[in-house]
Amino acid sequence: MPSYVLTEKCDGCKGQDKTACQYICPNDLMVLNRDIMKAHNQETDQCWECYNCVKICPQQAIEIRGYQDFCPLGANVIPMRSTDSIMWTIKFRSGIIKRFKFPIRTTVEGSIDLYGGKPEPDFAKLKSSGFFNYEARK
Repeated sequence: MPSYVLTEKCDGCKGQDKTACQYICPNDLMVLNRDIMKAHNQETDQCWECYNCVKICPQQAIEIRGYQDFCPLGANVIPMRSTDSIMWTIKFRSGIIKRFKFPIRTTVEGSIDLYGGKPEPDFAKLKSSGFFNYEARK
């Protein structure tokens, strides 16, 4: 189910050049209607349901109807961001509320040394029989 904007909550990120959901959407689906200063998903059939727009919205104005495999019919999934975690709230149609808290990245983007402490690659071993594609090329 694609994302949708609750227009009564959306404030268009207070008239900035670009809304938070426009900035974060990997498919460039979110747009701002400057006449009414409300964002919306312009191509719902292209939405990946990645929850990026839902998580970043400062007004909590964007929702996604969750799939049944993790969100039962009629339930609601609401993420709340803080500086060090995301709190996921599941509201079941029976009224039961469950919350799950997960830490988020706190390091500067690009600051992690992925290969730190790993040995240098030995390219002479590439043609050994332990590699999957070598035998297929013979």
